[in-house]
Amino acid sequence: MAAVYPDLKDRPVLITGGASGIGEAIVQHFAAQGSRVGFLDILDEPGEALAEQLRQEGGTVQYRHADLTDVAALRAGIAQLRDALGPFTVLINNAAHDERHKTEDVTPEYWDGRIDVNLRHQFFAAQAVLPDMKAAGGGSIVNFGSVSWMIGQGGMAAYTASKSGVIGLTRSLARDFGPDKIRVNAIAPGWIMTERQKKYWVTEEGKREILQRQCLKRELVPDDIARVVLFFASDESGACTNQHYVVDGGWV
Repeated sequence: MAAVYPDLKDRPVLITGGASGIGEAIVQHFAAQGSRVGFLDILDEPGEALAEQLRQEGGTVQYRHADLTDVAALRAGIAQLRDALGPFTVLINNAAHDERHKTEDVTPEYWDGRIDVNLRHQFFAAQAVLPDMKAAGGGSIVNFGSVSWMIGQGGMAAYTASKSGVIGLTRSLARDFGPDKIRVNAIAPGWIMTERQKKYWVTEEGKREILQRQCLKRELVPDDIARVVLFFASDESGACTNQHYVVDGGWV
């Protein structure tokens, strides 16, 4: 049975990249808590279908299209969801894209695009909701990092650089806005078995490496991450900020 956090009921929650994978699980878990859930993505068909399904199940869930690499579109999407759900006191900066790339092939434009989709939007989403949280007397921001840079994973230097940068962003925001009772933490997922990972990256060799390196000898799934996100969003983690929490089955 999943944990229930009474303080999350009716709380407006903003989630980026919520239409699939880990983000989809996060949306589902907040809806199950009775939160007022708004999420952004570029995948309209699955995003709209997820929102409609959860509304039919009694949830308060809204989806809006937004390309998070376009800051104006990001701000507009957040404003639309705020109008529909109320001022946000929880932000989950989940959206990312772990596209592999060879260093020799990276152009300045490609590099900037990877930073935009994996790091920059986290700052501007936080900037957009900080006034809501200040006015409410507090809030919780959960940024998404990755264990990729901690384990020395190669083949995607721009991604790992972006994800290591999330730690600096998290600690700076936590320091700046702690006096406003705004908590900022980061979660670093390990290798989570989303449909995308299984389609593009997971091989039999990769599965063997996972089982060899993890302390827990099982596949990690999106729900494993969503449960941790709920804890850091809720008042149950009210003394936790400025932290980087690894959820990788004991790999790092």
